[in-house]
Amino acid sequence: MVDLQSQYAKIKDIVDPSIQEVMDNASFINGPSVHEFQKNLENYLGVKHVIPCANGTDALQIAMMGLGLKPGDEVITADFTFAATVEVIALLQLTPVLVDVDPVTFNIDVNAIKKAITPKTKAIVPVHLFGLPADMDAIMELAKEHNLFVIEDNAQAIGASYTHKDGTKTKTGAIGDVASTSFFPSKNLGCYGDGGAIFTNDDDLAHTIRGIVNHGMYKRYHHDVVGVNSRLDSIQAAVLDAKLPHLDTYNKARRTAAKKYNEAFKNHPNIVTPTGLGVNDADDFHVFHQYTLNLKAVDRDALVAHLQSKNIPCGVYYPIPLHRQKAYMDDRYDEADFEVTNALIQSVISLPMHTELEDEQISYITSTILNFIASHK
Repeated sequence: MVDLQSQYAKIKDIVDPSIQEVMDNASFINGPSVHEFQKNLENYLGVKHVIPCANGTDALQIAMMGLGLKPGDEVITADFTFAATVEVIALLQLTPVLVDVDPVTFNIDVNAIKKAITPKTKAIVPVHLFGLPADMDAIMELAKEHNLFVIEDNAQAIGASYTHKDGTKTKTGAIGDVASTSFFPSKNLGCYGDGGAIFTNDDDLAHTIRGIVNHGMYKRYHHDVVGVNSRLDSIQAAVLDAKLPHLDTYNKARRTAAKKYNEAFKNHPNIVTPTGLGVNDADDFHVFHQYTLNLKAVDRDALVAHLQSKNIPCGVYYPIPLHRQKAYMDDRYDEADFEVTNALIQSVISLPMHTELEDEQISYITSTILNFIASHK
């Protein structure tokens, strides 16, 4: 699904000296490379504050802790996403409220958010799923109307730009009150281990979060807030800082591959290709962390088995919706409210998507899929 070895080979001459520098100065925690990466990512995103941390899940949890959410507060998020989004809500004894997604974008449905808001609602967590920004103008308007926080889950969309109604652009992660991201190795900007970060334009919130990530300390052995131990180590920061100048190129390569996939599947009656290419001619609107098809009248699981038999990797994200996961089941949920999610879990399939995809590989993947569908009608 990803080819990190080939990507590394192209930047080895930059990455290796960066790692060696950390080894030489032995500043393994909060070393110069962490501060340098933080500053460079702030400039890239156009956000005032980047607070690095240990991983993307921590980033989400710390963002919520920083906002001062209290046990019992309701937090609305999408049913069709990875469990980390709802996991941290439950860990903090907040009340997760799962809602359905849009059938075209797969992102959280704004109308479903509206229906789910109660007097206990304190925050909305839109996930920019698969690299496509959620409908942030509508979400921010709704949040303002109801005095709610917006926490962007930007783990899959680093580098994407959201085009507002007025035509201006903002990088995802710099729109809501606070945002989180993951630098897991397979992400568009990935390190060689675990890593994450929190973004915000709020000076006071940034100050609070900086304390939380370091045991609640601003001065050594003075614990001013309840904190955690969540820091991006210097080696991972060095890797990320070496890769950051290449992020736009990486995302462009993903979009190019997506266009080639789309062209191969164009107008096929059984295949719905991803939206987000060519929207407002914005070259960075969708960054294709995943390239995900929505199949119609195709045995998806049989196709998965067939692809595997041809040594073609593929993924099914996500086979079980969060509202049906044992840990997050709730009597409040009605299956009728998850019509789109319940359909998508039966019909989506994600194809290899990374910066090193070659035309020959795309041709082999697409022809294998088209031949399978043609022979199984």
